[in-house]
Amino acid sequence: MVDGNTAARPAPALLPALLPALGAMTALQALVALALFAPGVVAPRAHIEVWQLSMFSAAVFAVGIPASFWGGGFIARLGSLRIASLCAAAIVVGMALASLGTSAALLAAGLCVGLAMGPETPASAALLARLVTAERRAFVFSVRQTGNQIGAVCGSLALPAIAIAFGPVWCYAAVAALALLAIALFERLRPAYAGKVAPPPKLDLRARVALVIADRRIAMLALASMPFSAMQVSLNTVFVTLGTRELGLSHIESGMALACAQAGGLIGRLGWGYVAMRLDASRAVLVVIGLGMAFCAALLGLNGASLGRSGQFIIAALFGLTASGWNGVFVAEIARLAPQDRIGETTGAVLTASYAGLLAAPALVSILDGVASLGVAFFALACLALGGTLALIWGGHDNADK
Repeated sequence: MVDGNTAARPAPALLPALLPALGAMTALQALVALALFAPGVVAPRAHIEVWQLSMFSAAVFAVGIPASFWGGGFIARLGSLRIASLCAAAIVVGMALASLGTSAALLAAGLCVGLAMGPETPASAALLARLVTAERRAFVFSVRQTGNQIGAVCGSLALPAIAIAFGPVWCYAAVAALALLAIALFERLRPAYAGKVAPPPKLDLRARVALVIADRRIAMLALASMPFSAMQVSLNTVFVTLGTRELGLSHIESGMALACAQAGGLIGRLGWGYVAMRLDASRAVLVVIGLGMAFCAALLGLNGASLGRSGQFIIAALFGLTASGWNGVFVAEIARLAPQDRIGETTGAVLTASYAGLLAAPALVSILDGVASLGVAFFALACLALGGTLALIWGGHDNADK
């Protein structure tokens, strides 16, 4: 049997086991994305106010940060697929709470979804890193990260139709039903990936932080992930407002531009992973991505209205290609650099910085929009992304042989 937490390198005979594990972990991320998008998608029919959605998102990230940071130890003890089942169970509870329709219930739902969001990427990294060869790691991890786009697209298309036809409660019920099916899938696969391996010793807070700061390359990955995550969440949440308010686009045109960005993100997650795999240069690819997202954000923020419709749509697609396409290569690079018996813990610790960027971005954008404009906010994000890119360059300097 193949264990998701052992340190052994994958043998050629075991590589076919990668596909079911990859499918299961991609489905888990799609499920988490569905749960994250559900309240926002059904908001008009469910009469959910903007402040309630902000409260839900804040609750998700507030719980997701510690869940990611501390989840690695549970992954080592329970196995990645059992953690996946627990994540899906948290989504079932979260959707049941959200269906109650009150503000308190929505807050509690956010806390439950945060419990699912935090550990899912570390659990996937811990499992898949043991099943894939080093030269294919970046591409495989990028495929896994397409789950977010898959869940977002499916939710955007299916949930509004369900809400209109049957009511918002049935949207939450549909997500919960998919989560129950996922639990059955994860538990069916779990025995094939669970071996008799003693869990590693417990890590305290200092030891977990040391996993990040002991290697400068990993520390700079964590630092760069903060502005990268801030850029990604800002693209997804306020780009339509930027388009209608400052780029001269209609509401429909802004939505179409955002759709171009989402399509670019899906292509980017696969394309960047393939390039990183072919060139065996994940960090160099991340540097190119960082420069690309900084350029697109700065151009749209400072001079976006003068680009014309075609130019705006092209830049939006390139923006999504970079700002939404970096995640798979990023997680693959963590898995490459982490101690091979601590991939789950290291990924969780690094992602804590990423989630901090997600949590801080809405406040930063709101403040800059209030004192200046959304264009200035995107330019500030571009400067931060450029700083993160320079950190990647500095973190990789003179470390190639370490």
